[in-house]
Amino acid sequence: MSLLVANGIVAGYGRGDEILKGVNLTVAAHEIVAIIGPNGAGKSTLLKTIAGLLHPSRGSISLDGQPIHALSPREIARGGVAFVPQEANIFPALTIRENLEIGGYLDPAHVRARIDAAFGRFPMLAEKRHRAARTLSGGQRQVLAMAMALMVAPRLLLLDEPSAGLSPVAAETLFATIVEVNRGGVAIAMVEQNANEALLIAHRATVLVDGRNRRDGDAAELRTDPEIGRLFLGFQAEGPTEVPTEVIP
Repeated sequence: MSLLVANGIVAGYGRGDEILKGVNLTVAAHEIVAIIGPNGAGKSTLLKTIAGLLHPSRGSISLDGQPIHALSPREIARGGVAFVPQEANIFPALTIRENLEIGGYLDPAHVRARIDAAFGRFPMLAEKRHRAARTLSGGQRQVLAMAMALMVAPRLLLLDEPSAGLSPVAAETLFATIVEVNRGGVAIAMVEQNANEALLIAHRATVLVDGRNRRDGDAAELRTDPEIGRLFLGFQAEGPTEVPTEVIP
């Protein structure tokens, strides 16, 4: 059984505002699913709806077979879903350790142990633990945002445009970090404009166009599909290359 199942999701930001027009999404345990497509396709809206920031007017969302589409964001987070938005995902004036403490607010009894685990997983954060988060580079801030999300020990991590605004080198190492988080047992649904790299690290992918699923399937196959290459990768699709493995230091 899939960890997450979203069926026929219709959602938007107001009455009659249907950004999503019947979207389906499944994510299995320990899987990375990339969500790609043009601007305005509804990719970020889909993640916000799964996280409970928006409620669908039609359709259903279940986690481990239990419906979550009518729950609050706090209840969904307690159930094992963590959402990392594209922007405003850290507290710049607070230290790295303080950001992690805030990330663990839902389960204060385990905060200290999970901070220690975060510092073990991300040595860069450990080295800078007493520095203000605003002193981090763009890629390092994204790592901190993911570490904050992991403080609730999620089963599913929702990432909205994690590489947005990063240099190619920072983006490459960030994608490697995402792979390592997934290898640690966390399923990931990732919206990403860098479709080529997203398809390179994902197991499966869905393509959204105008609020609807246009294609679904194995990520490697979609990456080598000529139509996907022409429409969404910006070039004729190539064969797969080596997946990055080096995590941000």
